[in-house]
Amino acid sequence: MIQGTMSGAGKSILTAGILRVLRQDGYRVAPFKSQNMALNSFVTRDGLEMGRAQVVQAAAAGMEPSADMNPILLKPMGDTTSQVIVNGRPIGKMRAADYYKVKKSLVPDILAAYERLRRRSDIIVIEGAGSPVEINLREGDFVNMGLAEMVDAPVLLAGNIDPGGVFAQLLGTIQLLRPAERARVKGLIINKFRGDVSLLQPGLDMFAEYCDIPFAGVVPWIRLDLDEEDSMSEKLAGRGAGAGADTSVDIAVIRLPYISNYTDFAPLERHPGVTVRYVAEASLLGQPDLIILPGTKNTISDLRWFRESGMEARIRDEAGRSLLIGICGGFQMLGRRILDPLGSETGGTEDGLGLLPVETLFSADKYTRQVHGAARQLPGVWAPLSGLPVSGYEIHMGRTEYLADRDKGTSVFAQLTDGGPGGAVTSAEETPDGAVCGNVLGTYLHGIFDETPFRSALTDLLRKRKEGTCSETGAAEALHVRSSHTLSGRESAFSGIESAWQIQDRQLDMLADVLRESLDWELIYRAIGI
Repeated sequence: MIQGTMSGAGKSILTAGILRVLRQDGYRVAPFKSQNMALNSFVTRDGLEMGRAQVVQAAAAGMEPSADMNPILLKPMGDTTSQVIVNGRPIGKMRAADYYKVKKSLVPDILAAYERLRRRSDIIVIEGAGSPVEINLREGDFVNMGLAEMVDAPVLLAGNIDPGGVFAQLLGTIQLLRPAERARVKGLIINKFRGDVSLLQPGLDMFAEYCDIPFAGVVPWIRLDLDEEDSMSEKLAGRGAGAGADTSVDIAVIRLPYISNYTDFAPLERHPGVTVRYVAEASLLGQPDLIILPGTKNTISDLRWFRESGMEARIRDEAGRSLLIGICGGFQMLGRRILDPLGSETGGTEDGLGLLPVETLFSADKYTRQVHGAARQLPGVWAPLSGLPVSGYEIHMGRTEYLADRDKGTSVFAQLTDGGPGGAVTSAEETPDGAVCGNVLGTYLHGIFDETPFRSALTDLLRKRKEGTCSETGAAEALHVRSSHTLSGRESAFSGIESAWQIQDRQLDMLADVLRESLDWELIYRAIGI
């Protein structure tokens, strides 16, 4: 089990890297995190929801993502309220005090999920959460030392040296552990070190005077392009209005207070000639080529913030020049109304931005599924995207319907079928997704930018508009894709651009190389019992 002295110690990435090393060494491995609090989530092939960090760890382990890897997921909806997801399905929204009253009853679900993974694995690498010495939360703990005791796991304790004070972090954590818990800690890790390790050696030697637990290694700071835990992501710090050279395509993602699944935009960040920035203030919006309204865990609350912050007025100023895409909650916000009669979020009715002729009705049901399909024949500026294959996953409350008086020139965005490409198809019936009207496009598809063809066509469209060379006439026919959803003769146009999955795999191998060099693997294997 990998525990940390605090949030941001690097537990998720260390877990992924250790999994990749063990897999390279020939073991069947699996990740496990009993409880995750995150707004970055994923939908498995069987329609169950789990944290994105465990999806990356599953890739490191060479396993299909499974809700067993993250049996409890908490998705914050406010300062004290979260949606509680157990075994991939929501069981309701709860205040923190109410959740702590029922959490003990969830232990059987956690242990059952762990046991299912254990039967398929040689080694399970468990990620803790936060700090193991939040002493007021020790009673009933099943995410740190409580879980380590339940499954009899040895522990590696990691501290982040980057903000300073790592020796105090490590020693203070060890001293606050109970004797039996302290005995589980087999090694200490200093993470995110910048500089010459030899300069740190005197501190490592002196530390032995205070603590007899050996160091398992000093891991250098490394720039990685892997999905992060949303609470600590540096990406959301944003970049100023001047970000992006004149030659770059400038994409502005609105940083909503309850932004979710901002991992959707990582493939755009990696794409050649593209700058992505996260904008929380209307004054910093600038004049981007594309504005994206992302997903949100509290659509109505974020819509009100959007209006009160002045962001709505700024985007309306840019509506004639910039393109605008809304994803999931962002798509709902672009419609005319959102109705919440059952109080799934805040209750009541809220006017949307009115840029798409749709309205959304929230219900008690949550829709989670993987899908694939193709964009329809699209009008106007979006014509170059016509017929392109699309895939991703849906996570949303409520249904969005077209209004009878929809504007001329409005189109459904795509036709979808259940199941990811090449995966199990649970329904052969095609369903419409999203809407397109003028410069505005809305879709429920998370992960839509992961696939190279759609992402490349979109960024090429933005670049041509920026250069003034975009022609809408005949573009759909020129970029048409056969109904089989293959790229046919156009495959070569995208062959030089890596897919999101290729990049992730290469990054995981790079991480494994660093951990092989910086960790004491004899100590780690001895702790495991091998």
